[in-house]
Amino acid sequence: MIEVELTVNGKQVARTVDERSLLVDFLRRDLQLTGTHVGCDTSQCGACTVNLDGVAVKSCTVLAAQASGGVVTTVEGLARDGVLHPVQEAFVQCHGLQCGFCTPGMIMAVEYFLRQRPAALDDHTIHTALEGNICRCTGYVNIIAAVRHAALQIYPDLAPAAKGKP
Repeated sequence: MIEVELTVNGKQVARTVDERSLLVDFLRRDLQLTGTHVGCDTSQCGACTVNLDGVAVKSCTVLAAQASGGVVTTVEGLARDGVLHPVQEAFVQCHGLQCGFCTPGMIMAVEYFLRQRPAALDDHTIHTALEGNICRCTGYVNIIAAVRHAALQIYPDLAPAAKGKP
């Protein structure tokens, strides 16, 4: 057993866990943050994506002990004072989901991508940014629209660049 201390969604947490516990399991089981999903168990689908120290990571590939001392943001931590984050709101407005299983990981990947302030929002750039996240329900059209919509909310000066191919 090992002591894990993290800041998760702005709150300090400490738990004793098995050395082999994955970050995704720590978040879901120990902290009851079930927005982070376990999808493929092989790090291919991206449903477990969270931000660790400001970087999007697949939490099924990180041991909780490796993350100890770090700062984690999950999909539950994006909203502030009951107001959805622009990426969350864009997924709602643009219908960027169907069953919703991939949505938390997709939102976290998009949030990270947009924090990098992309110079272009063409289809290729967005597809490349999301290539580690799989949605089995949609054709990605509405997800791409949600990325562009969120980008315009976060960076209004991107208006001409956000038009890209639908």
